[in-house]
Amino acid sequence: MARKIVDLSLTIEDNMPAHKLFQSPVYLPALTHETTLSFGLGVEGDPMTFQTNFIGMLDHVGTHVDAFLHVNPKGAPINEMPLDMFMGKAVCFDLREIGDLEDITAEHMQAAEDKAGVKVDGHIVLLCTGFHERNWGDRKQIVWGNPGLTVEATQWLYDRGSRMHGVEGPSTDKPSDNIFAQHRLCRDLGISHFEWLVNLESLIGKGEFEFIGLPIKFKDGSGSPVRAVAVLDE
Repeated sequence: MARKIVDLSLTIEDNMPAHKLFQSPVYLPALTHETTLSFGLGVEGDPMTFQTNFIGMLDHVGTHVDAFLHVNPKGAPINEMPLDMFMGKAVCFDLREIGDLEDITAEHMQAAEDKAGVKVDGHIVLLCTGFHERNWGDRKQIVWGNPGLTVEATQWLYDRGSRMHGVEGPSTDKPSDNIFAQHRLCRDLGISHFEWLVNLESLIGKGEFEFIGLPIKFKDGSGSPVRAVAVLDE
């Protein structure tokens, strides 16, 4: 059976948008093919030049995953979390009726599950609200407009064995308040989430698929950028 890879990740670039509390990354050429020509590497007539880039950023930039340590001082850092948390069977919920700064409720989740035709049973659940497609390019709205996942909707996922879920915006909580109720419940339940996923529209109506979003093994990391992909059977 043929398999299709769907990229769900933002491209990391210099000064890209970040969460309202976080600095944007610095991503610049450090050495270039032009500057390394003077190193005299290679052989006459065939110089060996190269490029390498400088990266300065938080571990919550672009498409990323939160470690338990992020919101729990006693939680596991990213390098100590089990890898099977970041991959496995998944489903994408169609929640495109949810507008910017609106709440995703348990009722929304139940209706989306029925529409998807996949009963959540330990799945990684990705939530497509159309937020990224509507707002990418509007730096203010992409940072300050994402919908929020309510504690009731989060509990709905947990009650069905889902240890990880994913959203399109920079946070699972709305930027219009500082309560962070969803993050605090994830902390208490021992679950986590992927943030700033893209291209989720490609997964609507696809049923169950495999999701992979492996983090970088940062020592004592509070999170990590991931290259998130969906693997579809065709």
